[in-house]
Amino acid sequence: MKFLLDGLPVYFPYEYVYKEQYEYMLEIKRAYDAGAAKGGDGHSVLEMPSGTGKTVSLLSITISYQLAHPTKIGKLIYCSRTVPEIEKVLEEMRGLLDYIRSHLGEHTPPFLGLALTSRKNLCIHPDIRAERNGKVVDAKCRGKTASFVRSKNEGKSECDYWNGFEDIGKQEELPPGVYNLDDLRKYGEDKVYCPYFLARHAITRANVVVYSYHYLLDPKIAQLVSKELGKDSVVVFDEAHNIDSVLIESMSVNIHKRHVDRATTNIAKLRTKIKTMKDKDAARLSEEYQRLVQGLQAAREASSADAAMANPVLPADVLEEAVPGNIRQAEHFVSFLERFNEFLKVRLSVLHVVHEPPNAFLQELSEKVHIERKPLRFVAERLQSLVQTLELVDVDDMASLVLVANFATLVGTYQQGFSLIIEPFDDRAPSIPDPVLHFSCMDASVAIRPVFERFQSVIITSGTLSPLEMYPKILNFRPVSMRSFDMSLPRTSLCPIIVTRDGEQTALSSRFEARDDEQVIRGYGALLVDMCATVPDGVICFFVSYTYMENIVSTWADQGIIDKLRHNKLVYIETKDAIETARALESYNKSCENGRGALLLSVARGKVSEGVDFEHHFGRAVLMFGIPYVYTQSRILRARLEYLHDNLGVKENDFLTFDAMRHAAQCVGRAIRSKTDYGIMCFVDSRFARADKRTKLPQWIQRKIKAGHQSLAANEAVSVSKEFLREMAQPYEKNFGVHLLSADQIAEMQGLDPSEAAARAAAATDAVSAASKAAKVAAEAAKAAEAQASAASDGTTGAVAIAAPTSTSTSGHASKKARIIPE
Repeated sequence: MKFLLDGLPVYFPYEYVYKEQYEYMLEIKRAYDAGAAKGGDGHSVLEMPSGTGKTVSLLSITISYQLAHPTKIGKLIYCSRTVPEIEKVLEEMRGLLDYIRSHLGEHTPPFLGLALTSRKNLCIHPDIRAERNGKVVDAKCRGKTASFVRSKNEGKSECDYWNGFEDIGKQEELPPGVYNLDDLRKYGEDKVYCPYFLARHAITRANVVVYSYHYLLDPKIAQLVSKELGKDSVVVFDEAHNIDSVLIESMSVNIHKRHVDRATTNIAKLRTKIKTMKDKDAARLSEEYQRLVQGLQAAREASSADAAMANPVLPADVLEEAVPGNIRQAEHFVSFLERFNEFLKVRLSVLHVVHEPPNAFLQELSEKVHIERKPLRFVAERLQSLVQTLELVDVDDMASLVLVANFATLVGTYQQGFSLIIEPFDDRAPSIPDPVLHFSCMDASVAIRPVFERFQSVIITSGTLSPLEMYPKILNFRPVSMRSFDMSLPRTSLCPIIVTRDGEQTALSSRFEARDDEQVIRGYGALLVDMCATVPDGVICFFVSYTYMENIVSTWADQGIIDKLRHNKLVYIETKDAIETARALESYNKSCENGRGALLLSVARGKVSEGVDFEHHFGRAVLMFGIPYVYTQSRILRARLEYLHDNLGVKENDFLTFDAMRHAAQCVGRAIRSKTDYGIMCFVDSRFARADKRTKLPQWIQRKIKAGHQSLAANEAVSVSKEFLREMAQPYEKNFGVHLLSADQIAEMQGLDPSEAAARAAAATDAVSAASKAAKVAAEAAKAAEAQASAASDGTTGAVAIAAPTSTSTSGHASKKARIIPE
């Protein structure tokens, strides 16, 4: 359907639109309008329920806005979490583009949408693509394409696909269309171009780019792939409920004693390599020194194709500066690293916990080994330059030294919002010495601030963002819009209930003091047995931690509860091993498909809770046993809570509850993945009944909890579940006009006559077609002018350019110049 949204013609690839989709698109349009205004920042926090068509709504409003206002909004940068989610976005985009072409026909503007992911997912080289380890793929790729490899082979790499891209593909434009990972690989095989470098090159021209969060949020990666994206771009972070955790992880470093020991070996290897190169090719080291005098930007540009490592943070002022003299010479830099690494080794030799600000660490570093702050900022980039100069291919061998270098750059760059903690042992094994240095980011806004400042609109969206006001606080920005949308349903297909006690009226809770209470464990087991006997097909049960789950399952085995569960369903358990969990999920799905039914025991914050959907019969009920609070005795967490309280005014209990409830909501949200789905959400802990916990759940879940379902006994919960499943077995009507809106109904909602709205939409389509036609004519004229200018630069018409050797360059190689010879 095509309809007007606040004056904007929107192309939507389905016959009807949900009411919440319409409202969602309206909020996004307002954000784009604010961002397109002079000096505007159109940032938003929007909570959209699972299964309501969030992705297609985002794509429809954004691409429609691009078509109508090409000068106001640039490309869409769509950030998702996993490769399957990226593929889903591209499939929705493909369907939307087909629909737009059906309206605009030959006047459809050229449109390019593509995905970008790692070499591991895109490499098509026959000797490399079979590797499943990403680091191995990266190392083998660099071993075939690095500049020093090409310099020994007349500028050619050892990969035909890289050569094809560099020789021809770089000059060609990727044809318009939507390219998922398979499409990129196929195009690369047909053209003999490297799909990975092709995609990296094409994102500068694409209308929509879909990639992982880390490509934009992690400075170590963003500098390589996202630095050329324009300010007029708009950014969408989908499934962004954990965005603060991603940000903090990207800016934090943990160094164990084994890393320092391996770094010592790495330094010795560098010293040997430098000595060898001085004997064989001292000119390379001299050239590197001259580049570093000009600044990091020159050094980076000179080897942009080789980027194997990246600096954790590269402020613009650092890029323009010359590298300090005491680390320019390769030997001096290695000695500098050695002193810094030895200092870390001494600092890790502690017998008690140390907690200090970065300034205190820097002061002691200066006093003990005479290393100042300024050169530290350049260490990571200086190491990358040296590794490339020394022609080291397998950078993973240097991983420990890279970690130390990243820490040096971070501690030399940031003083505010970071904390340094040294622990002599793991709290879980205090008798075993295992020293570790944590340089932890306390302030998530440090990493995302450049994104908010650089792009005109940033949309943070997910199905579980409540309470919304927490995100502007912890990310330190001012959104133009914050809203949580309800889930309009043609029938009550969502049944959230809170179970506070078992059949014997014993309070159920995962509180620490009740975790070993056999009566509580028995109560949880009895409820699960009854639910498995009541609910058909698949049931998923989440626990607060692996340790708690193992303890409960062990007790259930002794109490005979596991045997009772197996009587109704096959039982599978998530483990910390990714391969075992994948096999368990595969078997779980087969059990649901063949009618046997299955129960999956999982853990909040684990793989299943975040990245796996249980549609329809794969998840008819989800139970959350306990409230998944994070481990509160962690010193890093304690330091962050203190920082949030002192600097952002966020109370400790508010943040802990917010974090726990968003993970609980993420777990139970696995049950509902579309409007045609139905399922039971069972929150099993007496604390869920308290208002301070319940009100932190997403609005679309809160509104569905009936007053009588806020504190149920186990037997009452089973009765409610039976009644709900009986109701779901009945036929129902879709209620058009209430939950599903047509173009005419949307026009009436905006106070427009349907025929008038249709005429306006048609006029807008004609305007887009005319603009596209004019753009094509202008592009053809520009191409013709360019060809004419190129011919003119060749001297005279009919001249032939012939290369002839004329002189010898300073490097001793014969250089060539083109001379014009008339025919």
